[in-house]
Amino acid sequence: MTPQQDRPPSSAQAPLPRSWLILKRWGHPGCWRPLGLACMGVCAALGPAWGQQATQSENVGGIYVCVDAKGRRLTSDRPILECLDREQRVLTSSGATRRIIPPTLTADERAQAEARAQQEVALKAKLSEEVRRDRALLARYPNQQQHDMERLKQLSAVDRTQTTIEQRTEYLVQQREKLHAEMEFYKADPSKAPAWLQHRLKDNAEQQEGQKRLLAAQMEERRRIHARFDEELQRLKQLWASLPASR
Repeated sequence: MTPQQDRPPSSAQAPLPRSWLILKRWGHPGCWRPLGLACMGVCAALGPAWGQQATQSENVGGIYVCVDAKGRRLTSDRPILECLDREQRVLTSSGATRRIIPPTLTADERAQAEARAQQEVALKAKLSEEVRRDRALLARYPNQQQHDMERLKQLSAVDRTQTTIEQRTEYLVQQREKLHAEMEFYKADPSKAPAWLQHRLKDNAEQQEGQKRLLAAQMEERRRIHARFDEELQRLKQLWASLPASR
């Protein structure tokens, strides 16, 4: 005879919730064994998948750790450039060592690599500067006529300055002649010449020396102008020749 509590409720009674019926059935001693076997089967089926997923997560990314030449502990999510000459440890998210990367370069090899990299950067900068300078030259001097005019313009400025220096020098020479004429009265004993006369003679000599230095500087400036324009013209001829014929 089925116990009372196991009878289905009559139509006159209120229907029981489905959850109560499930719990009531699981509570039956005969239902525990099938339920346990079912759970074991589900776990056995999902176990390899969970393990594979965990393994894949461990193989993705990693934390790179090393101590550089300055004794600093560095951490990154990729290989650390400062530690190419020493080993690096790759850690899992849990902090366990996954693998150890041996040194890629020795200290000397790394220094050589850095030197080569610096040379390449300097070379690229030099080439870029040359391109910029060539463009500026072409923009300023589209033909040789304008280049020659600019050379003459700068040389004319030097000529004007040089003319001024020569005129000043000529004036100082004439002034010195007058001062020497004054010194004729003290030819027998120059030490008896008045202080103002001696001072003006000394000042005249110093000014003439200064004018000589200025004149030499202007001559050097003339030489620099010719050298610069000669070098520019040589480069410009190459650039003009490379331009399209329509230009």
